[in-house]
Amino acid sequence: MSGIIRGFRRRLLTPDISQTRVSVRGFHVKGPESRDVLESVGASFLAGLSSAAGARRVTDIGVEFAGLPARFQGFAYEGAAMGFAMVDAISPGTPRRSPEFLAGSGDRHVYMAYVGIGWAMARLPRFLWGRASAGATDPLLRWLVLDGYGFHQAYFRTAEYVTNRRSVRGFPWPAEGPTWYADRVVDQGIGRAIWFVAGSDPTLAADLIDAFPVTRHQDLYSGAGLAATYAGGATAAELALFLRRSGEHAPFVAQASAFAAQARVRAGLLTAHTELATDVFCRTSAVEAARITDEEIPPVTAESDLPAYEVWRRAIAARFRVDAGAQS
Repeated sequence: MSGIIRGFRRRLLTPDISQTRVSVRGFHVKGPESRDVLESVGASFLAGLSSAAGARRVTDIGVEFAGLPARFQGFAYEGAAMGFAMVDAISPGTPRRSPEFLAGSGDRHVYMAYVGIGWAMARLPRFLWGRASAGATDPLLRWLVLDGYGFHQAYFRTAEYVTNRRSVRGFPWPAEGPTWYADRVVDQGIGRAIWFVAGSDPTLAADLIDAFPVTRHQDLYSGAGLAATYAGGATAAELALFLRRSGEHAPFVAQASAFAAQARVRAGLLTAHTELATDVFCRTSAVEAARITDEEIPPVTAESDLPAYEVWRRAIAARFRVDAGAQS
């Protein structure tokens, strides 16, 4: 019987693979290579989600991901985090799968895992958000949950969130706020999705961002820079063009690129396209960019009017301000 239930959960919680195809989403096609990269990202994410949704034990997943190219393994773990969060949300008893996953095989992929929890929240009614986010206990990284929420909304509700530039105001999670900052991190996720919507075309991505109110540009450019670094799909010349288009926000493109580099270095999944992006955006290697993110981690108890996550972002951006600004 338990096998039947797991199979049902897998079918219920896993979208059809067609939902990740560029033609179905209506995203821009820059060329066959970039299309294949972006569709492989989606397929890897769904493989992770399906595996977690149907897993008998949390420790059962992961081995099958080893066969994926290093470029796409992190997305499978992101999907797995979504799956475990959703199963926790709809299962009786104390949520345990997501916390266990994050303490185990998901720990090396913690950045992606927190984003995956945000995907789960976007698919669940609000009264289940507390159960879905039970694993997101890190006071610094929990904001990445909202990045995942924003990405999901822009990816699946593109007309509303990208074309019509819907603004999220007063986002109700985390309960202790501040809500104004939650809204900003959702925008960072929307910016990350814009890189996919634009088919990794830097001109189109920048055009889409520039159509938003200027007060949202910093977070949107930052999110797109993270996607360009982690997912890839652009040449050095295209990345340089995007950095120039970001103008005064170039240091936050570099900051997000360093975040992406840290996610890959921590997971042991460093790739050539991430090295290329940090060379252009940060003017340094991926390993060095990742080291800078670690050096600038603030104490979460430090006195500040800003959440520690934003203090962290600003400190990293300041480290890259001179080099990144020189490219604008």
